[in-house]
Amino acid sequence: MTNWPSIFQLAEDVNSGKTAATALVKKALMLIDENTEYQAVIAKTEERALGRAKQIDEDIRSGKKAGRLAGVPFVAKDNFLVFGADTTAASNILKGFSAPYQATAIEKLEAEGAICVAKANLDAFGHGTTTENSDFFTTYNPKDKAKVAGGSSGGSATVVALDLVPFSLGTDTGGSIRLPASFCGVVGYKPTYGLVSRSGVVAMASSTDTIGVLANSVEDTALVMEIMSGKDKLDSTTIEIENNHFSELKQPEGPVKIGIVKQYFTEVLNVKVKDLIDGVIDKLDSNGVILAEVSLPSLPLALATYYILVPAEISSNLSRYDGQRYGYSETDAKSLEDSYLDSRSQGFGAEAKRRIMIGTYVLSSGYYDAYYKRAQTVRTKLINEFNQAFKKVDYLIGPTSTSVAFNVGEFTNDPLAMYLNDLMTVASSLVGIPTIDIPIGTVDNLPVGMQIMAAQKKDYELLGFSKYVEELLNV
Repeated sequence: MTNWPSIFQLAEDVNSGKTAATALVKKALMLIDENTEYQAVIAKTEERALGRAKQIDEDIRSGKKAGRLAGVPFVAKDNFLVFGADTTAASNILKGFSAPYQATAIEKLEAEGAICVAKANLDAFGHGTTTENSDFFTTYNPKDKAKVAGGSSGGSATVVALDLVPFSLGTDTGGSIRLPASFCGVVGYKPTYGLVSRSGVVAMASSTDTIGVLANSVEDTALVMEIMSGKDKLDSTTIEIENNHFSELKQPEGPVKIGIVKQYFTEVLNVKVKDLIDGVIDKLDSNGVILAEVSLPSLPLALATYYILVPAEISSNLSRYDGQRYGYSETDAKSLEDSYLDSRSQGFGAEAKRRIMIGTYVLSSGYYDAYYKRAQTVRTKLINEFNQAFKKVDYLIGPTSTSVAFNVGEFTNDPLAMYLNDLMTVASSLVGIPTIDIPIGTVDNLPVGMQIMAAQKKDYELLGFSKYVEELLNV
């Protein structure tokens, strides 16, 4: 039995007076307090959350409607600027930082009555695939505490998998929503790049950062995405799409053609995970879905391309943390240069330093053409190959991860092996297409997810088809 009905039902009950928003917030806060051993939450926003809930209840008693998410509690990844608790991005360099304004995504959700009750743990600044790179603590897998939760949105996935809240917010730069969704057994959605404003979200890599949702159903995911999406004057990269009524979740009309990406099904894929995905493919086939093998020749280069381009952007974005304006500052420094050096060396963790060094190297004058420029060329080739594929098929499918969740500490001393866990997810981030992870079963009692990808701005269609697949698997 779950702790929460659908988000639509929760909001309807609050708006009708059947349930109090205060009761929902207190329930979420209680559940968070009862499940601290998974270390999914950095901080609660209890005082502000209860204050907002009380106001919503008063508004409803006076005859007002509180919005489509009235009283629905949620958790935001701690790289979202949110009132009521510090915003740290799980890094010591931002410890004690109080947000001067809220992220646009948070503002849009609050305008519809949603209530942020806590901030979720993550790999510091989003740098990681397991949430072991948090400067504070490791988040454990909700299905097995000896396993990782995935990352960097591991805390966000865990709170949903444990049913502590109906949904959470995450960010996805190269798989950071989809991978933890797969490892924890929840739905994870990465929209088309620019569909949701990045304003008020701590930047990792600005050309691939996307704001998305983790939830227990496609239906809940679609409703939250509909509310968050759209243009924002505070983010010039935001876009409008023709149909953003995602919550309608229309079933596909006519035959659907699926591309099975050849390069995803190689020897690196766990045999049991492959068998599970093959089972889904067989079920789609027997239900009239047209299947075709698709080749994306540049896909094997995607991971190397990602780990050139993204560290380059990280190096640039993290230069603002210099100990002068906000965040950690070394007070005993003897000079300005020492202040920069000491503040950054003490404030940043090992993975942030590693990515800054890689990024600075590939952008340096002697290596820019050899690495960064070539990586951008490969990125363009990937975009063209995906565009050509979507002229032949409606959607592409493949595994979200090469394996199920692995042991905590298994790759912490081997950064290159850790980076390989992004193998299946980075390509759709580089090309900016919407991608969803849907739970499809378990292997060795651990969840397995499958990715479904669509062409840019086809979020409406992707969510509708994903709902169809979800229902097909739950029959």
